[in-house]
Amino acid sequence: QVADYESQGLWPMPILDRELYTFGQNTFGALGLGDDGAAFARSSPTQVGAETIWSKAAGGQFFSMALKTDGTAWAWGKNDSGQVGDGTTTNRNSPVQVGALTTWSDIASSYHAAFAIKTDGTMWSWGRNNYGQLGLGDTTYRSSPVQIGALTTWSKLAAGASQGHRMALKTDGTIWTWGYNNVGQLGHGNTTYRSSPIQVGALTTWLEVACGRYSSFAIKTDGTLYAWGYNYWGMLGLGNTTNYSSPVQVGALTTWSKV
Repeated sequence: QVADYESQGLWPMPILDRELYTFGQNTFGALGLGDDGAAFARSSPTQVGAETIWSKAAGGQFFSMALKTDGTAWAWGKNDSGQVGDGTTTNRNSPVQVGALTTWSDIASSYHAAFAIKTDGTMWSWGRNNYGQLGLGDTTYRSSPVQIGALTTWSKLAAGASQGHRMALKTDGTIWTWGYNNVGQLGHGNTTYRSSPIQVGALTTWLEVACGRYSSFAIKTDGTLYAWGYNYWGMLGLGNTTNYSSPVQVGALTTWSKV
């Protein structure tokens, strides 16, 4: 869009509407459209409400989250583990605000759990915690946001699609992981589950992180791409189907920017 506006002499860009759209399966009201069930699935994008101030969205399993430009966080859908974060375990088929704060800057969601970073660099989690995936040092479920440790240097989040491994970047370029670790997806060289964030190696040059179902991916500041964890179908991109419990470089290119 930036290039389109520049080519038309319309720079700087006008302020764009930030509408939120959802589509697909709608079990437990996961689409946030005020209804739920198989009969209410959507095969085309459908706008959630009429607001135009959404800034980021994240999808879990049968529940979803989104940030508004005013710094508030909202969630909806399945809530059996408290993953909606409204202090209850009641399913919601429309967005409800997570607490009353206006200082959220990043969100991530996965299998029945949610994570967020505030503008002050603190990290928070809530929802299912059977494998310690909330990073709180225990396996107790939470239905409202709880701070992970006391650090104020978290910058980015990523959450796995299945039982629960998590990744986070700090402002110092380090990667930290925790939660489910059945095939080494935490990158610590073992398959030990962790209920608190543990640093992956000692490098301080990580730039981007992403989680698959049981696998992890990261990009360094030098443009190299790394992968580890489950690799049965070759999803790590390493030319084989071997699982790895520590980061392994994908090829030799130095031009990767997002994963």
